[in-house]
Amino acid sequence: MSNTQSSTSTAKPPFTTEEICRRIDACPKLASLHTVNQALLKVISIEESMASQIAEVIRSDPSLSSRLLRMVNSVYFGLSARISSIEEAVFFLGLRRIRELAMATPVIEELERLQSASIPTQLWKDLWAHSVGTATLAREILVATSSATDDDTDYLVGLLHNVGKIVMAYAFPKELMLVASTPLHTAADVCALERQVIGWDHTQIGAYFLERHQLAEELIFAVRYHSEPELAPCHHVFAAAVQVADHLARFAGFPTGFEQIDPIVADSWTELSGWKVLYGATDGEAEKMVRESIPLTLKRLPIVIAGTQ
Repeated sequence: MSNTQSSTSTAKPPFTTEEICRRIDACPKLASLHTVNQALLKVISIEESMASQIAEVIRSDPSLSSRLLRMVNSVYFGLSARISSIEEAVFFLGLRRIRELAMATPVIEELERLQSASIPTQLWKDLWAHSVGTATLAREILVATSSATDDDTDYLVGLLHNVGKIVMAYAFPKELMLVASTPLHTAADVCALERQVIGWDHTQIGAYFLERHQLAEELIFAVRYHSEPELAPCHHVFAAAVQVADHLARFAGFPTGFEQIDPIVADSWTELSGWKVLYGATDGEAEKMVRESIPLTLKRLPIVIAGTQ
């Protein structure tokens, strides 16, 4: 057990629960957590929608349009000519990738309102890259389980898993920077230090923030328990997928930026409690499928992330 972990149990939290809640409640409410680009999602949920109809909605959002074109022109898609038409981009990317962009774009942009001027810009870029990477990986992991969804919960749990860090930047900026500047061994050590200097860690803060926004229980529990998915009272598969995806994103070179922990060792994700939650009671086929898909997913992850920035 690290010094940070051992001291956590004896250190008195500097903030009371009432003060923590008061500071979180003072954060602006975010409309994107309810709408998630409803107009576009409504259009692309209709199988008969033509590319021109989808493109018309996308063109009304300049930020989404630019992200879409950056992604489709990335080397991952191997196109010989540059794409400048939204309709062509829709054709090449497909609805799944567009849905992901439609969700990520408004959430990222609105959550940036909570950014503190005292925190370096690069840390925000690292956090968003990590969040998009975790969202992509969580979806890939859940596809191989019985918990795969059609409503994008599998992507959103990864995208929002570190929302607590963003809220900390608004409500507890000094404490967040103290955590970010402290070398630690594991993600569990990060949570322990957060509890020591604030009273709650980022999983508790994030879950409270999402509950305040009346989001779905699956999202709230995934955020709250992604560090300890085995403790989740329900929806533990979503929390487990996020834990594994978070670990893989770090291994792929996308740390959150708000912490300094030891490098991730290859295959160490199979020792996580989340991996055991996901595959401990299966017949082995789902685990085999994920093991085989991980190298390819990690290889294309940098291009997917680049397309959303």
